[in-house]
Amino acid sequence: MSTDFTREHGPLDPAPAAPTHADFLLELRSEEIPARMQARARNDLARMFGEELAKAGLKADDIETFATPRRLGLIARTLPLATAAVSEEIKGPRSSAPPQALEGFLRKIGLAQDQLVERDGVYFAVIDKPGQPTAAVLGGAIERIIRNFPWPKSMRWGAASASTASLRWVRPLQGIVALLRDAIVPVSVEGIESGATTVGHRFHHPGPITLGGASDYAEKLRACHVIVDADERAAIIRDRAHTLAAEAGLTLVEDEGLVAENAGLTEWPVPLLGRFDADYLDVPPEVIQLTARTNQKYFVLRDDSGALANAFICTANIEASDGGAAIVAGNQRVLAARLSDARFFWEQDLKIPLDEQAKKLSGIVFHEKLGTVAERVQRIADLAEWLASEGIVPDCDPAQARRAAALSKADLVTGMVGEFPELQGLIGGYLAEAQGETKAVAEAVRDHYKPVGQGDDVPTAPITVAVALADKLDTLRAFFGAGMPPTGSRDPFALRRAALGVIQIVTENGLRLPIAEGDLLDFFADRLKVQQREAGVRHDLIDAVFALGGEDDLVRVLARVAALQSFVEGGEGANLLAGYKRAANILKKESWDLPRVMADRGEQAMPQTGEEDPLSMVDEEPELARAILAQAQGSALPADAPEAERTLVAALDAAEPAARSAVEAEDFGAAMAALASLRGPIDAFFETVTVNDADPAVRRRRLNILARLRDAVHGVADFSRIEG
Repeated sequence: MSTDFTREHGPLDPAPAAPTHADFLLELRSEEIPARMQARARNDLARMFGEELAKAGLKADDIETFATPRRLGLIARTLPLATAAVSEEIKGPRSSAPPQALEGFLRKIGLAQDQLVERDGVYFAVIDKPGQPTAAVLGGAIERIIRNFPWPKSMRWGAASASTASLRWVRPLQGIVALLRDAIVPVSVEGIESGATTVGHRFHHPGPITLGGASDYAEKLRACHVIVDADERAAIIRDRAHTLAAEAGLTLVEDEGLVAENAGLTEWPVPLLGRFDADYLDVPPEVIQLTARTNQKYFVLRDDSGALANAFICTANIEASDGGAAIVAGNQRVLAARLSDARFFWEQDLKIPLDEQAKKLSGIVFHEKLGTVAERVQRIADLAEWLASEGIVPDCDPAQARRAAALSKADLVTGMVGEFPELQGLIGGYLAEAQGETKAVAEAVRDHYKPVGQGDDVPTAPITVAVALADKLDTLRAFFGAGMPPTGSRDPFALRRAALGVIQIVTENGLRLPIAEGDLLDFFADRLKVQQREAGVRHDLIDAVFALGGEDDLVRVLARVAALQSFVEGGEGANLLAGYKRAANILKKESWDLPRVMADRGEQAMPQTGEEDPLSMVDEEPELARAILAQAQGSALPADAPEAERTLVAALDAAEPAARSAVEAEDFGAAMAALASLRGPIDAFFETVTVNDADPAVRRRRLNILARLRDAVHGVADFSRIEG
């Protein structure tokens, strides 16, 4: 370049640096992907693509996924255009190893001996692997993803489907777009070649669209009536539905699941409001809502009074030239036919008394080991009546409880429940009320399945409580009695849900009853730990209470656990727990136990020699038992006993009966307070007294004192089960 040119025009700009990164676009186009599968498919695609990148030593700044009914894809942002060169070092045999070892190593790595490096008497092979173009890596990765994609359900199609080795996809795969910046990444799967061409909306723009890469993908498709972002489609449906409802003077019944489903059914969603004949409103509203939602994917609306309105909102997948009038008219006709069927079932069911329907239950087997549904209903009725007559469910009329239980399953044989199984119980309640049953009985029939899960309403009306509790208890007792508890993750009879329902009903209504025994009680303990976890209750404290044995009153269990948690999480409780564990460890090491005597639930310590218990007859002589107990409690400590030992015995003399009385009165806070008085004396005892004294009599006496401490604590809870 001449000096004159530079002086006149200035220096030339340097050549731009070659790009090192680019965005990658992948679109897999097919026939309609079910809406329910799209969210999971997006997650699976991102996961599988990320794994393939990691195997190649690549990483994108971000991976965005998208799905519509006709396409699944992703955009990987700022992907390196080549993999990094790497140097791999492989350790071989020692240089002094036999020749055969070296020859085997050379064959394995494909190198000659002079290409090895020797360090400290060991051969190493250093293999340099040059970087690869990312496009070459992506081609194989995409094919593996397509062939191994984990669709919940998939299919084969066309002539190739005759072979079980042919490609499976959710619906027939029609096209692959694979662009790294603007260059096509070669992919070939079952005759489908990757390219840069896709299609737009099925009706608005069915022709081909040529893409320039990830940068213009979303906007080019939007111009062709396809919104690739599922969240954006959902927002359009949600917002427009609210607007349409407000314009009609109505309120939309919120349903996010239905929003997501309609977003998965459309590429260009257009919500529209329609009407149906108000005469159908004499059908139970839940039937109308279920018909509209399940069969037609429609939203329903309510009027100012909160009653169901004769209106619905459907979501079209097209911007109609007539504003959607024809679409609305067609949907109104379809919904009318559905509602006509529902009303027919309802009117037919109204004609048959529930008593008559209930008789049909004798022909339905509940379970081959547990008899018919009619026999189950009889058990539920007996139990509901007993819960009422014993006062376990307060203010509950036994006759009304029995009547509600007798009718509780009658709707299982109705035409309406046959058509809409989700409405069992609910339909029975409507029929009971329409056929003249009392409001309390109708409500019990309607709600006796509750609660059906966390967050569901828990019954509080006495008749409903009695029937709901009897229903769930019968289920649990029947299956456990027949030796069919849940195993592992399998729970085909929903016994875990039934147990949680019992726990919620019992605890929220404060019902006092023996809940279960044996394996079923252990099952309730496990469910109680699950149920209480969200409330911040520690599972080890529940174990500590149940470990006492004989505790089958859930209200009392939780009261005891609450007091225990408050105690052990405080300073005094934590210190006493430490002292208890030290005492328990000493007793365990010494195999020292206290056989129980009957009188006053006292305890007498003995060395575990295996000899016959010389106090075996004490049960028959209460006065002797009391004398032995007094001696065991240390009222006659020798004069030379250390002060700390005397103090601990005196504290036990006061704390044991106080804690026992408090437990009997179910004042568990007072029981914990009584135990708290032992904290200082036990600390002082361990600081100044040697338990394993050289004198066997002294050693025995002190072990007995520690056993008294342990058993006093165990009168409240099994502290050995408490963590920390």
